[in-house]
Amino acid sequence: MTWAYRIARVSGIDIKIHITFLLVLLLGGMEWGRHHGTAGFVFGVLLMLALFTCVTLHELGHSLAAQYFKIPVREIVLLPIGGVALLGKLPEKPRQELIIAAAGPAVNVVIAAALALVGAPVLATLDGRGLLEGAAPAPSPATFLFWLLAANVTLVAFNLIPAFPLDGGRMLRAVLAMFTDYARATTIAATIGQAAAVLLGILGVISGNFILAIIAVMIFFGAGMESFQAKAKTVLTTLRVGDAYNKHALSLVPADRISRVVDYILTSYQPDFAVVLGGNLLGFVTRDDVLKALAQRPDDPYVAEVMERQVVRVEATDSLEEVQERMSQERVRLVAVYSGERFLGLVSAEDLREALSVLFFVRRQERLALQGA
Repeated sequence: MTWAYRIARVSGIDIKIHITFLLVLLLGGMEWGRHHGTAGFVFGVLLMLALFTCVTLHELGHSLAAQYFKIPVREIVLLPIGGVALLGKLPEKPRQELIIAAAGPAVNVVIAAALALVGAPVLATLDGRGLLEGAAPAPSPATFLFWLLAANVTLVAFNLIPAFPLDGGRMLRAVLAMFTDYARATTIAATIGQAAAVLLGILGVISGNFILAIIAVMIFFGAGMESFQAKAKTVLTTLRVGDAYNKHALSLVPADRISRVVDYILTSYQPDFAVVLGGNLLGFVTRDDVLKALAQRPDDPYVAEVMERQVVRVEATDSLEEVQERMSQERVRLVAVYSGERFLGLVSAEDLREALSVLFFVRRQERLALQGA
């Protein structure tokens, strides 16, 4: 993710912070500083740092549970709206998804319990009546512990709402998937999630809490996206990558000049070109490679000088869903398709999206034909 910088590494997982996260620290400091001056500003910043430490531990809960099931975790990114653990692939079994989804809130339960038990003597000094009346308490250890405890309890309650992309939505899908297929379980969970989002949105508008209304909108569209991705996964498993690559694609040889690639791009609108010699794949050249070469090399270099040599290899019998997962794991947008030791062609992420749109169109037409019969 762009504008995200690594701040730590735990169990092989990069923990990154997005540059916009600094806004959260600033807003937290300003809110407390508005009532309590410089001391309040420092207090607010420290409170936000502590809160997002809890969010990081929440995401580590998901990540370590995923690693237990041999699911790779690419990174954890801290954003102003929370944390995101980017998994290399989805859990294969409902039980795995249930445990991974539950691990995050479980961490916050442990943190909240520890704060309540260990910090009980300090919390007892807090003016509870003033808090109930909406008074802004002065910065103190008791105030710090109270807000951190409240934040963890809120994280648990909010994340257990049965709506995608929250943990509760994933837990609901996992339970449903134990009794039905993955796609249907996702559809049911997404529908419930969107209904919950509508209720949250209405509550937010009625109460004047527009942050809650915005969150409801995000949940609504997040649930819809999750449903689409589940349908896409089901569709992509039905087609082999050997049926999706461009069988009429133009290719290059190492001795070709970049000017020839420019001609090919202009006449064929093909963005990626395999570089082959004697039927063997040596590398590939993309449109971006060509543009970079034109900007940096006015001498019209050979293709061999600018081509990318590291290519991820897949078998023609692999499903498009497997290939998409492989692309995500390897962080590439292009793979080479082989049948045994014979190179067949290249497939890009754009090719997968096009294949998916075609398959969706065909299935829609088939349903319309059945309805009209």
